[in-house]
Amino acid sequence: MKFDPTDAQDVYKDAGKNVLFTTLKLNRDNQKEEQEKVANLVSREQAILRSMNIRYPDDHLKVTFGFSNSAWEYLFPEAKKPAELENFEPIKGPKYTAPETDADIFIHIRADSEAIVYEVADLIRQYYRDFTEVTDETKGFRYFEGRSIIGFVDGTENPEVQKASSYAIIGDEDPDFINGSYAFAQKYIHDMDAWNGLKTEDQEKAIGRRKMNDLELEDNDKLENSHNVASQDNDDGIEHKIVRMNVPFSNPSEGLTGTYFIGYARHWTVTKRMLENMFGQSDRLLDFSDPVTGNVFFIPSITTLNQIVDGELPEK
Repeated sequence: MKFDPTDAQDVYKDAGKNVLFTTLKLNRDNQKEEQEKVANLVSREQAILRSMNIRYPDDHLKVTFGFSNSAWEYLFPEAKKPAELENFEPIKGPKYTAPETDADIFIHIRADSEAIVYEVADLIRQYYRDFTEVTDETKGFRYFEGRSIIGFVDGTENPEVQKASSYAIIGDEDPDFINGSYAFAQKYIHDMDAWNGLKTEDQEKAIGRRKMNDLELEDNDKLENSHNVASQDNDDGIEHKIVRMNVPFSNPSEGLTGTYFIGYARHWTVTKRMLENMFGQSDRLLDFSDPVTGNVFFIPSITTLNQIVDGELPEK
């Protein structure tokens, strides 16, 4: 099998306008029965996606579905495992820690219409509600000009669209799981009062970019731990990239506002090094952003999803 973005789930294009992230925990009451129900869920999810895209082609519906390492080992104990899939361990820095939260299944839905997002989520729920519990559900949205909720243009470090698939999709280095991807999902709660209390110049130094026009600051104008410095992965002197689809979320009346970070990557090790750098260097943005969840998920290709449905995953 060859590298083929058309065989991949929606992991390298478009953060969407209306977004819903859901993470689920398996009940773990009956492994064989839950394995069968997961296969049915995968089949139904793919059918729902095809049907809705035929019915509402202008709403740009995209759905991504994946499994954590613990879920893969529980559901498919006799199957091979994606090469870089592992349990996410907390990353502890001098000041802040990236926490690990328990989750088995990850669902990422996005579309232009919020009604479409609701309809798809409600339809999919019919097939997981009796053998899972919801551990987190977060509704995100597109902010002005695609900016982050703290006012800066988001996704600036993403690769160009023409190259994005090669950064987000597994290649022939792992032939049994080619065209899959690794997703890292993490929620941050922002201290907006403290952030908005900074002068614009100090916000720009914290991010490493101009707020209005998104131009990168000169190196001597940045902090040593500016966000766009601390969050890079320059292993072996090469800048490695992932595809970010971050979105804001908020309960305004509660003063609760944050960012749902979601990064899709060909190599989980790249995202992991970014996190290690970010927390190890005490990224200035962490002074205003509290991470409250974190886990890594394998996002199967369409071919692998079909293998799950048919019970034909490659054996160890």
